[in-house]
Amino acid sequence: MSEHTLKATGRNVEGKGASRRLRRAASIPAIVYGGKSAPQPIQLEHEKTWLASQNEWFYSSILNLDIDGKVEAVLLRDIQRHPFKQLIMHLDFQRVDLNAALKASVPLHFIGQETSPAGKSADVVITHELNEVTVSCLPKDLPEFIEIDLSSLKVGDIVHLSDIKLPKGVELPELKLGKEHDVAVVIAKHGRVEAEETSEAPAADVPATKAAKKDEK
Repeated sequence: MSEHTLKATGRNVEGKGASRRLRRAASIPAIVYGGKSAPQPIQLEHEKTWLASQNEWFYSSILNLDIDGKVEAVLLRDIQRHPFKQLIMHLDFQRVDLNAALKASVPLHFIGQETSPAGKSADVVITHELNEVTVSCLPKDLPEFIEIDLSSLKVGDIVHLSDIKLPKGVELPELKLGKEHDVAVVIAKHGRVEAEETSEAPAADVPATKAAKKDEK
């Protein structure tokens, strides 16, 4: 488990007006919920939190949330951004029980693609069908990312969920739902085949009335 700390302070005033005032003061309104404690409204400094949000760990790691000196283990569950400004409008954090398994989304890192047999072929298209997966594990085992080695990827290969090498203590809940959930993660195929598929437009249907007239002639 990574050690990343965010500092926050509690707040007693809620509502849209209070949130607007916080944002004007360069703070982010947020909420912490879950566990045996009641939901707690908090606020975080925008600049420091924005810088933290530029890192991958911000979204997939257990965070140490320091609220007025009291530290809680949390996961980021929701982030609301301004539609066009570089502003975070609101954050939702969920408390984490360090002794209970949790589910979280973890990003995938693909390595070795460019040096693989498929990657060296000019006419091969390699597609990443998934960029993250949902894992189940204890908080201490939660990885910041999962690495997938594509160095041996060949034309025609398909990497499925079940092919992913998982860290110790980490599971993919999706695989327990049946074989149909063992979806493709990476596909390598000839680019010309893909081009042919997209260029083959279906023949236009001839209206029944026109077809009938042709038959009459």
